[in-house]
Amino acid sequence: MRAKAMTVAGVMSGTSADGIDVTLLRIAPGKLKPRLTLLAHEGFAYPRVLRRAVLAAMNAESTSTAELARLNWRLGLAYAEAVSATLERHPEKLDLIGCHGQTLYHQARAALYAGRRFACTWQAGEAAVIAGTLKVPVVANFRPADMVAGGQGAPLVPLLDYVLFADKARGRVLQNIGGIANLTAIPAGGGPESVIAFDTGPGNMVMDWLAQELFGKPFDRNGSLAAQGSVLEPVLRAALRNPYFQLKPPRTAGREQFGREYAARFLANCRRHGSTPADALATATALTAETIAQSYKRFVRAKMKGGADYIVSGGGARNGTLMAMLAQRLEPLGCELAASEEFGLPAEAKEAAAFALLAWQTWHHRAGNVPAATGATRPMILGQVTYA
Repeated sequence: MRAKAMTVAGVMSGTSADGIDVTLLRIAPGKLKPRLTLLAHEGFAYPRVLRRAVLAAMNAESTSTAELARLNWRLGLAYAEAVSATLERHPEKLDLIGCHGQTLYHQARAALYAGRRFACTWQAGEAAVIAGTLKVPVVANFRPADMVAGGQGAPLVPLLDYVLFADKARGRVLQNIGGIANLTAIPAGGGPESVIAFDTGPGNMVMDWLAQELFGKPFDRNGSLAAQGSVLEPVLRAALRNPYFQLKPPRTAGREQFGREYAARFLANCRRHGSTPADALATATALTAETIAQSYKRFVRAKMKGGADYIVSGGGARNGTLMAMLAQRLEPLGCELAASEEFGLPAEAKEAAAFALLAWQTWHHRAGNVPAATGATRPMILGQVTYA
């Protein structure tokens, strides 16, 4: 299919389950890679009752079929409403929508179930509801195609990172800090095959849980609560011994590794060491910073000749205490920290923009995964198209 310019909405709701980001892009074919123009970005908090339902489904040891079916449909309505509200504020003639959906379960590595070993994933949010409401085709369910090709279904943002940030003269690392933190490293002058990408570990997930549990706040705004505490070094050292941090890329993480149960154990260990609530939050913030820095040092630094621009996006980029901890650890390694806004893309817009680009790729029968990042055996066309 001959590629054409399209206006595409990307829709993203991440593992923090705090709301929906919508990014509008104008995407046009280029000689070597697509050309992207940011048209608009909007964020929408989940209604409180919907967020409770999402978090309950993520952490449920058992639930009902009816509950999951209703949640899948309700999320579709929420995504459609978010796109519609974005278009009301920024009138555009939309050609296509790429919707990531809400991850309820992601098992990146094969495990035994009903007599067979396999990996699996599920992102909820009924695409037919979105397409039928907005009368625009929708691409959704992006991760499974990569997984059946031997990949981990994540990360899928590296294609956007490469298109927007690859540089001939300077190595760049794109660090997203959402519920889970993940990075994409692009060596100077490298092609897509040189990209390194993986989940570094917890991003905001543990910090957010502690802010809610200890302070009754949805999150630690600007890191102001953590700034009042001290890092508990014995707790941090114990947390860093988690086997996940020893895994070589490609690797992925989610609530299965660092969700509510993990955060509760982390807090219990803090309390055994006589922590204040602020100390616990400071230690969780340090855990995110330390695992990001260790991931760079162990798996990326050797590829970045002469250092790298370290470009941070996601909600964690708004946490001043976390960013100070990152600078303290990364700048001695030759990294220059920057926010994605300095490169023309708002921090909160990036992941939604990635799924707009992936939808455009799918529509034109082009691969969207980066096998070097996911571990897949081959490039794959991602997602399923639901027509309006």
